[in-house]
Amino acid sequence: MTTAQRYKGVVAWFKKNVPAPQSELHYTNPYQLLVSVILSAQCTDKRVNVVTPALFAAFPTPAKMADASPAAIFEYIQSISYPNNKAKNLYGMATMLVNEFDAQLPHSIEDLQRLPGVGQKTANVVASILYNQPVIAVDTHVFRVAHRLGLVTKAANTPTKTEAELEKNIAPEWRAVAHHWLILHGRYICTARKPLCKQCGLTKWCKTMENGELRIES
Repeated sequence: MTTAQRYKGVVAWFKKNVPAPQSELHYTNPYQLLVSVILSAQCTDKRVNVVTPALFAAFPTPAKMADASPAAIFEYIQSISYPNNKAKNLYGMATMLVNEFDAQLPHSIEDLQRLPGVGQKTANVVASILYNQPVIAVDTHVFRVAHRLGLVTKAANTPTKTEAELEKNIAPEWRAVAHHWLILHGRYICTARKPLCKQCGLTKWCKTMENGELRIES
């Protein structure tokens, strides 16, 4: 099977079976989304969604968060992974938004990445969800699924290289949604330790299955 055939099959399956995937983070405005994505690094969306209602009630705007302190923010996110660093980043992010962007999220990925706590993955997630920019954010789920399916080569051994190969092969109009396709598939079907291969609709195009590699079924 060629790479083009694999992409054609995978994308067609997702279009038919998961036509409108959404982020599982709970948010009502761009500021809340950015905060949630920053908190979600190395943490589950479920845990983030537990924490953010009280956090957003206490700091409903970037200005309110910038007027607080990392210590005050920490009190609301201490059950999140790496709460000290994330509290400092949230405070720095809010301060920069207020001082340099009139408390509004910038639209460009370059400007988003200037914000404390915002790396390439976070910037891509925000830009794709809010502005439908043709980028694919690569987290551990996307990285794993892309490699298992054979959508990327072994040379794509970093998130950045994986992102480049995915974007090379997925049409711009589908890139924003492709992030959700892959992340949700990795979260619920193609899981790290016990992939549910018998429940997977993509086995026909899966390179790991094609090669006859051992798969674990729960």
